[in-house]
Amino acid sequence: MLSLSRFRCVSAVSLCALLLCVSSVRAEEPTDLPYHQQKNLVYAEVHGVGLLLDVFTPRSKPNGLGIVDVVSGAYHSDRGKLRDHKQAQMFDIFCSRGYTVFAIRPGSIAKFNGPEMLDNVNRGILWVKEHAREYQVDPNRLAMLGASAGGHLACMAAVSAADAKSKTRVKAVAVFFPPTDLMNYGGFKIDISGEDQLAQSIRRLITPKGSETIDVSRLDELRTAFSPARLVKPGLPPFLIIHGTADFMVPIQQSRVMVAALQKAEVPVKFIIKEGGGHPWPTIHEEVELMADWIDGQLK
Repeated sequence: MLSLSRFRCVSAVSLCALLLCVSSVRAEEPTDLPYHQQKNLVYAEVHGVGLLLDVFTPRSKPNGLGIVDVVSGAYHSDRGKLRDHKQAQMFDIFCSRGYTVFAIRPGSIAKFNGPEMLDNVNRGILWVKEHAREYQVDPNRLAMLGASAGGHLACMAAVSAADAKSKTRVKAVAVFFPPTDLMNYGGFKIDISGEDQLAQSIRRLITPKGSETIDVSRLDELRTAFSPARLVKPGLPPFLIIHGTADFMVPIQQSRVMVAALQKAEVPVKFIIKEGGGHPWPTIHEEVELMADWIDGQLK
């Protein structure tokens, strides 16, 4: 059994790795794609910077339903993170079923902090709803996806739109291995007031740009406000959460606390545990198929 100090060290290294890098699934690019891809559409402008999304429309008959895919890994949303989603066969699987997928890139930690990225996700959701008729999808029947940092942002977007009349409300949320509780990471509260790399990374995520020296007394307040497991309310849309037992970057405890919070609030939630699954795992496309099955049941 790990000692407390050793466990904290492992947890700290794991979370730091999440903030700095992300694993990718390697797979061959398919030669017969089931979608058309529109690249680099500008869905908003912030600080003079254009925020981009790609749209994947099905080659076969569309089903009139849309997916908002939050593309972010380690809180970076460069095109490499979009390739990770391609390699996980997300666009192949959903577009082959007739879904139109809007792959939103909410910006990266080099330019935006976490709450600003959340605002960008919400801007993307609004863009999708405003352009729903153009893409022949129902704006009231959208699902939202995300993995890792993208899963965190998707969960935050969902819990911050608890009101059923919210303009950024979606009908279902499905995420892979999301951080959900920055106050209790891996079972322990991590001190983020110091100058070690982990503490600086979390402060960079939760504090306003230029305010990294913010009063220490506010740090818990800020990370609580960016922990979706602590913000769950009754009436949220149903959730699907998928997490591997061998994830050393985002401990499965993060999904467990989110599931427990949703159950306590009587929000429908399905939890799929991938035995031996890391961050991610080579056969993750199989779980993407399960995710698509679940979304079919929620939207159709």
